[in-house]
Amino acid sequence: MLDLLAGSPGAFITCIGVLGLLVGSFLNVVIHRLPLMLERLWRAECAELGASTPPPAGEPFNLIVPRSACPHCKAPISTAQNIPIVSYLLLRGRCANCSARISARYPLVELLTGAASAVTAWQVGFGWPAACAIVVTWFLIALTFIDLDHQLLPDCLTMPLLWLGLVASLTGWSSSAHALPTTPVSAIGGAALGYLSLWSIYHLFRLLTGKEGMGYGDFKLLAGLGAWLGYQMLLPIVLLSACVGAVVGLALIALRRQQRGNPMPFGPFLAIAGWVAMLWGPQLVSRYLGLYAPTG
Repeated sequence: MLDLLAGSPGAFITCIGVLGLLVGSFLNVVIHRLPLMLERLWRAECAELGASTPPPAGEPFNLIVPRSACPHCKAPISTAQNIPIVSYLLLRGRCANCSARISARYPLVELLTGAASAVTAWQVGFGWPAACAIVVTWFLIALTFIDLDHQLLPDCLTMPLLWLGLVASLTGWSSSAHALPTTPVSAIGGAALGYLSLWSIYHLFRLLTGKEGMGYGDFKLLAGLGAWLGYQMLLPIVLLSACVGAVVGLALIALRRQQRGNPMPFGPFLAIAGWVAMLWGPQLVSRYLGLYAPTG
């Protein structure tokens, strides 16, 4: 099987795309449940300190149990109703039991995960580096949507992303033929500089304005990206994320979807920039520098 995938790029990309659809279904669970799990944990910790009443005891609630159910009628979702994309289309976007409308975001997350996984496989090619890049892609998708919903980048995602990047650097992995191998030195430097750079900007902004411009989760996310891609990619990631954030922010203000002064999560822009830098960063930097190369 591995020989077939290694020898057939089309089969490899297709398999990874299908796997991405399945993982996208699980990421929907992570995006929905993980913030609720953290909230329950924080309430329990506050209760232990006497700062609040203990939460009522109930059934276990984690990423595995209870089974997924309709949020309206609480009917369990069967395996046949949980096939990525297909089930949503067959059910016409409605619950099989109560006909309540199912959010279109569920199949969109599945489709996004499948497509991003396939693109990553196509760009990186068969091998260990592709596995690394695909795992990073899945982390970034989960973090993006959790931050959009809750303005939260959980440590239980950002810290494993960082540590996995440091471990991967021991193999000298590279996301493409154009990228430099990520060595332990560049990974540790990327993690440290990634965290400290945004930490410094945060405190300088707070000193000048008295406001908080971003959260500590953003520092950890950039540190994780630095661990995977090395310190060389930090500046392109920050610049690209700032540009994308400015364009999206102005567009939302123009469309009256965002009020001036209201906070916008920065994590999604870091995630998008990190994914682009992982796959095409060296080429983008080379083309940018080429614009200013002497001619003649």
